[in-house]
Amino acid sequence: MPFTQDIAATYRGPGKVVRRLLDAGQREDRALAILMGACVILFVARWPALARQAHLEGQELNMLLGGTLMATVFFAPLIFYALALLAHLIARAVGGTGPAYNARLALFWSLLASSPLILLNGLVAGYIGAGIQLTIVGLIWFCVFMWFWIASMLAVYRGVQA
Repeated sequence: MPFTQDIAATYRGPGKVVRRLLDAGQREDRALAILMGACVILFVARWPALARQAHLEGQELNMLLGGTLMATVFFAPLIFYALALLAHLIARAVGGTGPAYNARLALFWSLLASSPLILLNGLVAGYIGAGIQLTIVGLIWFCVFMWFWIASMLAVYRGVQA
């Protein structure tokens, strides 16, 4: 199933989608591709806000884009791998069973599946700027991301199909 259909299906049942991805076999290349795709979307989502910042503050847009590229595409994956390891250790401590790959897939997929809201957040940041609208969209994204991540972790460590 294409990722776009999987993303739409995640909004109906995140645990089922992650379980299906996990049943396809433990493939680290797939997990890395999912993470890198999510990080590229994070980078693209920042473009409107960076363009706004460059215009309002008279800064060079290319410098802002370069710094954001370095942060989101090169450093963020390392942070997400560390976060997935921490989630795996916590899941094991509370009685979950399974390899660390499960936590990586759950986190990376949750990030990619919430990408439509990440892009919406970027548009609001670029066109409206800081304010209650950006806070609301950011809060919605965070809640959806946490729902996806928690449901995915339950599905891969306890077999709960949320």
